[in-house]
Amino acid sequence: MTEEHEAGPLDDAEVRDELPEDLQPSAFVGPYIFPNNNRRRIPGVLYLILGAACAALWAVASDESPLVNGGTLLAAVLLGLIGAYHLVAGWNLDVDERDALVAATSAVGFPVGHASAQMGWRGYLSRPTWRILLYSAEMPPRQRGLVLVDGVDGQVLEYFTEDNPEDWSDLSDA
Repeated sequence: MTEEHEAGPLDDAEVRDELPEDLQPSAFVGPYIFPNNNRRRIPGVLYLILGAACAALWAVASDESPLVNGGTLLAAVLLGLIGAYHLVAGWNLDVDERDALVAATSAVGFPVGHASAQMGWRGYLSRPTWRILLYSAEMPPRQRGLVLVDGVDGQVLEYFTEDNPEDWSDLSDA
């Protein structure tokens, strides 16, 4: 126990949460590079190698060893299926958030001010999809929109626009 804690429990006002220096967003300079989905292929290959090793072990030692049985073959099949899924679901993310924002801006039909991009995945094969929330360029924004852009080929999948129902009057310049 340190000296400052020996006197008793700290008051709530004395407790401060702090991010480590390497996670401080204000210290970051430069564009953020979103991780590519094709990294899923690495564990996929590892699962396939482990599955092949289990199948080989079962084929060689299943008759002599009490430790190698049908469970080893089942593990080989399951590891093979999971590995194949990882290879198929490891889409290459060819469209970054800037390209997705350009596609979204052309789809909504109004000048865009503030926008936010979020990566999501759709379908059983986890195809990467950018979800772009945009506001019109006026202050306060009169319109907003939500656009889904495919992360593999940049195609606009769906979009929705509406008049902005939010009340921004308390944020106006006084």
